[in-house]
Formats: sequence, structure tokens, C-alpha cells
Amino acid sequence: MKVLISGKGGSGKSTITTLLAKDLEGKGHRVLVVDTDESNFGLSAQLGIEDPEELMDHLGGKKLVGEKMWAAFSKKTEAELFKDAWRIEDIPAECLSHKEGIYLMQIGKIKHFGEGCACPMGGLSREFLGHLVLGPKDVVIIDTEAGVEHLGRGVEKSVDLILVVLDPSYESIRLSEKISDMAKEGNKPVFFILNKVDERSAEILRSKVGTERIAATVPFDAGLMEHGLSGQELDAEVQGIDKIVDLVQTAIPGN
Repeated sequence: MKVLISGKGGSGKSTITTLLAKDLEGKGHRVLVVDTDESNFGLSAQLGIEDPEELMDHLGGKKLVGEKMWAAFSKKTEAELFKDAWRIEDIPAECLSHKEGIYLMQIGKIKHFGEGCACPMGGLSREFLGHLVLGPKDVVIIDTEAGVEHLGRGVEKSVDLILVVLDPSYESIRLSEKISDMAKEGNKPVFFILNKVDERSAEILRSKVGTERIAATVPFDAGLMEHGLSGQELDAEVQGIDKIVDLVQTAIPGN
């Protein structure tokens, strides 16, 4: 089962990713969290896991991977960065950090002034996820960059479910419409998570996006905010996460 977490910047994608991963691991799943956000440096802290070596660096760096992708694009072929299917066990050990049954890998990060766009990260994410084969109890959660670029680059091509995190903002409402349209083009199921809301803001969001695809409502939590500000691991039961877990487990083939 591959679950893609999407949404605007600051909506709480990494928080939802972390809480979902911990709850699924507690229910007996092996969880691989794939960090595809080239500008987010806080996910590992929230998980309480050390940063692994980035997959991009392991494969020779952004420049080399980008050249391979551009050469393949020019010939209208696949870059063939992964010639064989990978299981979680096949991921190079240095590219994985883990804590009990939760594993973290990072595609790549923008680190230097003027180094260029993140296009190779998007292509590498798409290629890796397309070649990743899972066992019956495995769940992959993909924490994406803000906005819709990952959808435009086809990162969601091999995922089974898209969860869009909405915070109380007009931008989230507009983004929900755009992601819904793009996911429909890709024939991918989409559900919304209302995050950091109070009773009134949740009511407004429901009136704008409808109720039939709202998977869960997660209220604003001052404790989570404080942990996030201090870079501490998130390790708490949060209202609404159980409903997201139920959705994911129901969607797993064979359940």
C-alpha cells in the first residue's frame, strides 16, 4: 500500500505523516516513510529517527542523476535508474534509518545557493516508487513538497491513495480543487484531512470541499505545535488519526 500525503506548505503534511506512521506501526505494519520534499528538514526529528544518506547522493548526486534523466528524455525513453524491482530489504542500508518498525528514506534535498531546480528529485521519486514492491503488511507513506509539482511530474503514478491535508486557509480550499482535478486525470482516489481546525473552521471547510471525501478532522493541538517548534519527536495519541488509519487499512489489498 502506497499513500501519498499532499497539501500546501505549513498545512501539517509531515505531522500527519509521522502520526499515521506511528499508529500503523503500532498495529503491526512495517512502515516506510519516503521523504520527497527537497526543502523540508524536520520530518526525521518528528519521527525521532536520524537522517539517512539521501538516495540522490547514493546514486552519484543530483548532477549525474539529472544528466541520465535528461539523456533519457531526449531519446524519449526511461532513465532506467532502477533496472530491477526493489523491496524494502533491497534499499541500501545507508539510505535507511529506522526505529522499530518505521523506516525513513530521503530522496534528496536542496542544499546550496544557485544549485538549480528540484526536477531530478521529482524524477527520482517517481522512478523509485514505481520500482518498489511491497509485502502484504508493508505501508509506504510519501511526504511530498508543497503544492502540486509532484502530481505534474507523475510521482503519484504508482501510489494507491492520495491524502490531502487542508488547514484553515483559502489557499487550502483552492489547492483541494486543483489536486482533485489532477488526481482524477490520473485515476487516483483522493481524501481530505482537515488539520489544525476548530469547530467553526472545520464547518467552513466542510461546506467548501464537501463531506463525502473527508477522511478525518484533526483539531488544533497546542502540544503538537510546541513539539514541532522545538524539534521534538511526536509521540502522542491525536484525535482523528485513528480514522485515517482505518481508511488506509481498509484500502490495503486483501483486507
